[in-house]
Amino acid sequence: MKLQFNPNLDFQQEAIRSIVDIFEGQPITHSNFTVANLSGQIGIHETNIGVGNKLDPSFDEEDILKNVRKIQLRNGLPQTENIEKDDYHFTVEMETGTGKTYVYLRTLFELNQKYGFKKFIIVVPSVAIKEGVVKSINIMSDHFKLLYDNVMFRAYEYQSQNIERIRDFATSDHIQIMVMTIQSFNKDKNVINNDHERTNGLKPIEFIRDTNPIVVIDEPQSTVSTKKAEDAVMSLNPLCTLRYSATHRKKHNLMYKLDAVDAYQRQLVKQIEVASVTSKDYHNDAYLRLVSVDNSKTPITAKIEIDKRTKNGGIKRQSVQVKKGDDLFEKSGGREQYSGYIVSEIYAKEGSEYVDFTSRKHIELGEVRGELDDEVIKRTQIRKTIEEHLEKELRLKQEGIKILSLFFIDRVSNYRYYDEEGNPQKGKYAIWFEEEYKDIIQKPKYRTLFNDVDIETEAEAVHNGYFSKDRKGKVKDTRGNTQADEDTYNLIMKDKERLLDFNSKLKFIFSHSALKEGWDNPNVFQICTLNETKSEIKKRQEIGRGLRLAVDQNGERRHGFNINTLTVMANESYEDFAKALQKEIEEEEGIKFGVVEKHTFANLKVEREGEYQYLEQNASEELWNDLKSKEYIDDQGKITDKLKEDIKNKNFEVPEEYKEVEDQVVATLKKIAGSLRINNADDKKEIKLNKQRYLSPEFKELWDRIKYKTTYNVEFDTEELIQECVEEIKKNLMIDKAKVIYTKGEVDISAAGTVAEEKGRYAMVVDDAKFRLPDIITYLQNETSLTRKTIVRILKESGKLYQFKNNPQKFMDEVSKIIKTKMRHLIVDGIKYEKIGEEAYYAQELFENEELFGYLSKNLVKSEKSVYDHVICDSDVEADFAQKFENNDLVKVYAKLPDWFKIDTPLGDYNPDWAVLIDKDGEERLYFVVETKGSVLFEELRPREEGKIKCGEKHFEALGNHIEFEKKDNFEEFIENV
Repeated sequence: MKLQFNPNLDFQQEAIRSIVDIFEGQPITHSNFTVANLSGQIGIHETNIGVGNKLDPSFDEEDILKNVRKIQLRNGLPQTENIEKDDYHFTVEMETGTGKTYVYLRTLFELNQKYGFKKFIIVVPSVAIKEGVVKSINIMSDHFKLLYDNVMFRAYEYQSQNIERIRDFATSDHIQIMVMTIQSFNKDKNVINNDHERTNGLKPIEFIRDTNPIVVIDEPQSTVSTKKAEDAVMSLNPLCTLRYSATHRKKHNLMYKLDAVDAYQRQLVKQIEVASVTSKDYHNDAYLRLVSVDNSKTPITAKIEIDKRTKNGGIKRQSVQVKKGDDLFEKSGGREQYSGYIVSEIYAKEGSEYVDFTSRKHIELGEVRGELDDEVIKRTQIRKTIEEHLEKELRLKQEGIKILSLFFIDRVSNYRYYDEEGNPQKGKYAIWFEEEYKDIIQKPKYRTLFNDVDIETEAEAVHNGYFSKDRKGKVKDTRGNTQADEDTYNLIMKDKERLLDFNSKLKFIFSHSALKEGWDNPNVFQICTLNETKSEIKKRQEIGRGLRLAVDQNGERRHGFNINTLTVMANESYEDFAKALQKEIEEEEGIKFGVVEKHTFANLKVEREGEYQYLEQNASEELWNDLKSKEYIDDQGKITDKLKEDIKNKNFEVPEEYKEVEDQVVATLKKIAGSLRINNADDKKEIKLNKQRYLSPEFKELWDRIKYKTTYNVEFDTEELIQECVEEIKKNLMIDKAKVIYTKGEVDISAAGTVAEEKGRYAMVVDDAKFRLPDIITYLQNETSLTRKTIVRILKESGKLYQFKNNPQKFMDEVSKIIKTKMRHLIVDGIKYEKIGEEAYYAQELFENEELFGYLSKNLVKSEKSVYDHVICDSDVEADFAQKFENNDLVKVYAKLPDWFKIDTPLGDYNPDWAVLIDKDGEERLYFVVETKGSVLFEELRPREEGKIKCGEKHFEALGNHIEFEKKDNFEEFIENV
């Protein structure tokens, strides 16, 4: 099977033209030089003629600048202000998977055809990419010869052992394309930079310099990431440099842009869906993940994700910041699993970050510890990857498309290792893969794929690993950029087409770091990360291995998301993946999601005098300034809700002189703004203190009667507690076995941002999870302060102790929660409040410290009787109360009690709704009105809230001061009873 290339893809032709047109007006010229003149002192080989690139003397910087600005306007890019001869650096941004290599190779042939340029050098950052480029040239050679009348050209990789090829590069009158790694010529000791007998005693690089080559820099963010590397490229004396990447750090004269958003919207790459396998309610061990280390300030800090106890007794996984001396036992809310995890050292050297503990093993950056058994999660990841693979095979095999899946691993030994005799053996990943594969392919739905197949041999034949080898031929871990990787890359790249053929059994590829870059088979449809730690491979680098559009058995690219969907089996949630992907796109491509730039409208077309013309930069800036003056965008160009609202309501208008492009402007803004679902920020209002009411005698009188604090003591019947706990556990406790949750989300990338929408979720029970059974009696004793005898009775009489083995920590937490809840409710019946004294109270001045905001259209009621000029309401019932307080003459003053006004209860802090001072027939009475959210019947309230209200009543009884407590959700009922 041979890959086919479509020469008529519009986006690729746009990219090619964007470079070729820079030299518009340059006549075809040939530059000859004498090799002997390379050194003014050596007069040998005077008859040998070299051929180099040269610009015509009549074609100068002014012509280049004019062409550059014209191209940039055409492509809707910011325009270059000026350009010097030593600034002939031009940038093309193309998303991974859109044919960047094809584009720059074909650009070289176009430059030759149109202007006669013949000497080209391609500089790459690594062996991996070099091998990829060389392979691409070989694959495309026939295609280019067909397109360009069988033009003579020679393309090869630079090798120091064949240094004489540089002389051929200089002297040949045909197109010469040499591929070099930056490492091969960026050091003084490199062969190319030293006198050599096979180049007549000259430095080989001198031959290159005098050809004035056009230098293509592939992945410049890696290739020329240092000044030394940049200087090395300039030492080649290039006519110009052409820089191609999806992720430029610096953009020198940006000529064409096909970024991640454009490629995704035009369906030039695969659609992305992210699947993940995570545990649920598994907190039996000390879970830790080292998220980050920060040495920018003193002291050095780290963020560690742990399982933290919540106020209601549950457990939530969240990040905590730690410094030296911090105790994770305390940070976790006192969870025994974290005993001994006291931070003793935070090491922040890049590449070696870790946190050490006083009596526990250190944890490295990204490492995860205390998750469900390794086999459970990773086995499930492998199984789901196989299932995703086979589902696509069922659908796409009939389309002539072979499906490939790629597994990233961080230790070769997990896939293949050697026994004491040196014989290769299957590692755990290989074993798990074969076991899961053999089980899955026996399902009836896959029979059409596996007719007359021997299951055992099939499982072994469909997977293999590509790893570097040591001198004894054993596979090993490598960084991906060493000489040892050379054979690995050769094998992978030379097998690219064979892997696409149905005749090749290989479908599942396991690789170490070797495939992080440089290998990009178009038919990778699944990527699974099986790392011991969280993946350190960037999301864009990871998905880049599978973004290219699929190829069928005829070598033809197949378009459309209905065929091209890449499933990434990530070791994080799809939401986190999407967020990280957007962050990387923003950082690496400089994309500003939801931002209008000053050049955004420059290439809108307008018809004038029968011809279509571009709006151009000045007009675009005028439109941008108009948007800013109307507060449609902020100072950075970020779109505001006001613009979204006016576009949604069709109230948006452009200045009169731009009415002819209004529809185009609106379409552009909609694309950048994304969804028009908005929260209207225009009616956001700051709530201010109503000082007249706040300082009034009426409010002072109200506050002086309710401001005091109380304390409480309790008694309860132990036997009654035991029986209630037993009944509740019998009736409602159900602890399932541990589960893993499989979720899948579809990622959408637009100018507004990167979002993931869930499209699938289900749970799988883990039958053979391995648990450490903790001391349940001691745990519950510490949690509840009950005696061991009482706890043992509750557990035995409940008859549910057998569920303890299903998920120990979950069982203990749920039992603890039931016991504490029953204790609290029994406590409420016997609770007694006492006023602490005259000194413990909430100061009225606290109202002055509040900073409140609300929305006029949603939850604000204008007020004259409250201490604020508006009352923020949480429900329609509350809003109705507030309005009727305002309108009723009996109400002298009222307050929606702030969050900081709290009553201590055994069930947690209680915050009543309203305090209302009523004057009826000259008699003032103070009321507390509670539960104005629409449900006051105790049977409709949660038991916890019911208990809090009872405690609140007893608190105000203890204060005296003739305070009445009303449970009403209807104003009429309340006012009729006063």
